[in-house]
Amino acid sequence: MDPVIVVGAGPVGLALSLALAAQGVPSVVLDEGNGKDEPRPARTVVLRPDTADLMSRLGCAAVRHEGARWSGWRSMLRKQELRQLPLDGGGEDHRRDDGHHWDRDDAYSGDGRDGAYQRLDRSAGVDGGPAAPLHIPQHSLSRGLREAAAEHRLVRLVTDSRLDSLEQDAGGVGVHTRGPSATWWRGSYLVGCDGARSTVRKLLGIRFPGRTAVERHAVAALRTELPWPGEAVLHRQPPWSSGGDEITARPLPDGMWRLDWLLPPRGELVTPEALVARVRDTLAGWCGGTPPYELLDTGVYTLHHRLARRWRVDRAFLAGDAAHLLGAIGAQGLDEGLRDVDNLAWKLAQTWHHGASQTLLDSYQAERRTAVAARLRAADQSLPILRSGSGLRMYLPGAARGHDAMLTDAHLGRGALGAPPVYTHSPLTPEPTGPQTLAGAVPGSPVADVQVTAPDGTCARLRDRLCRGRLLVVLVAPGTGVWDRRHWAGAGIMPRLETAVSGLPVPAELLVTERYPGASAHTVLLVRPDGHLVAAFAGVRPAELYAAADIARGGDPATAGGDRTADID
Repeated sequence: MDPVIVVGAGPVGLALSLALAAQGVPSVVLDEGNGKDEPRPARTVVLRPDTADLMSRLGCAAVRHEGARWSGWRSMLRKQELRQLPLDGGGEDHRRDDGHHWDRDDAYSGDGRDGAYQRLDRSAGVDGGPAAPLHIPQHSLSRGLREAAAEHRLVRLVTDSRLDSLEQDAGGVGVHTRGPSATWWRGSYLVGCDGARSTVRKLLGIRFPGRTAVERHAVAALRTELPWPGEAVLHRQPPWSSGGDEITARPLPDGMWRLDWLLPPRGELVTPEALVARVRDTLAGWCGGTPPYELLDTGVYTLHHRLARRWRVDRAFLAGDAAHLLGAIGAQGLDEGLRDVDNLAWKLAQTWHHGASQTLLDSYQAERRTAVAARLRAADQSLPILRSGSGLRMYLPGAARGHDAMLTDAHLGRGALGAPPVYTHSPLTPEPTGPQTLAGAVPGSPVADVQVTAPDGTCARLRDRLCRGRLLVVLVAPGTGVWDRRHWAGAGIMPRLETAVSGLPVPAELLVTERYPGASAHTVLLVRPDGHLVAAFAGVRPAELYAAADIARGGDPATAGGDRTADID
């Protein structure tokens, strides 16, 4: 079968090629550039814990060596400190005061309406705080992904190749590229990861409506010492004239910081001299005098909110900035692009290996477009409230702290503006048939990253078993962490569960965990390859487990329904 054609070699396109390769699917990555990423210290990205873990699983060494995890989050209003929140910068378990462990991401919940997001906060007994995001220069992330892709035999990187035509038929996709040697390429599927000005989107005739210039920021990367080493800082309405409405300081490795100043959406050109003055005034305001600093890079960027009408046309898909633009009030557009990758890769792999299910392929748009649309709505609804700080409503009781909580959630990857999505109303999520068996989580929500054991005795984190193209069946069995595997592997309900898993309509891996948040003993969880819960059962129920797995894979490819790529508003 022909490889998948990936158009665009930014972080989203490179990550998609690696995610496909991890599941045995070859790809050709068409890069209109020369394969080199220009170092821009001021162009950085913030990855939430789920997307940072995805990058690590795909072999991107840069996330382990070239990024910074913040030790805390600090927010201020004028001269007042509103919040100081310690963050957990590690990936280890945390011990509660009763001797047990809480996991790094212990629980999620939400009703899932329109891709609703909700992360449950930790118990007060956990050492440390919420999981810290990873802050990394984008050129470092791209280079790390490119190096991993270059080493994989299933990934072919082709530079200096600009797409100029696209054709589809019942058997695949054909594209033509311009460059040093004009070439026709043939693929089984095509994914446009070619950015906001996507050629793929234009060739497919897909509209890209939305809002222009939602926010505008001046940005500087510099090396200096600030009073809060390792902490990210959000300062609203700082008490100096050039501070503007909002300043953000986020640490990077090697004593570097990225500073952002919120600008009026449409204002005067920010000159280099004016930006340097902002840097000096801000450092003086925070430090009581301008400390020594080395200015490394500056820039001005404008954020837009846009959402493509369709994300799939037959065998062609859109992902990342080609499908959506967002990023106001702390939301991270690259995060959503990498979640597109996680969602689409296993579906293309399932189709590539086992035959096409239109239900499965359609679910990419149904899940991801709905989730991103919900995030855009949340941001658009919050903007008038959060950006009206100089008005009367700022002086209402609790208003400042309420606004601060919304911005904190957005920057730290929580709540409607930041948390991973819940795909409750997905066509791949079975309708509940009885009482909920898992407290604090619903089908379609991200699973907790608990420690698991495979039947061969291998121990790992649950997230480490993702991205392999298999469903995961997780049995909650207290005591398995204490007793040797030979005492429980063939006892109790394990033999029956192993038989049920071996008979599923799609490859699946059986895992065992000693505990799972909200689950009682002998709960069985069915988990998608991208880490979202399909269903939970009280005990071994082979028929229900089979039915849920069949729904999760989109049904029988030979009998699945026709193309359903109508717009989802």
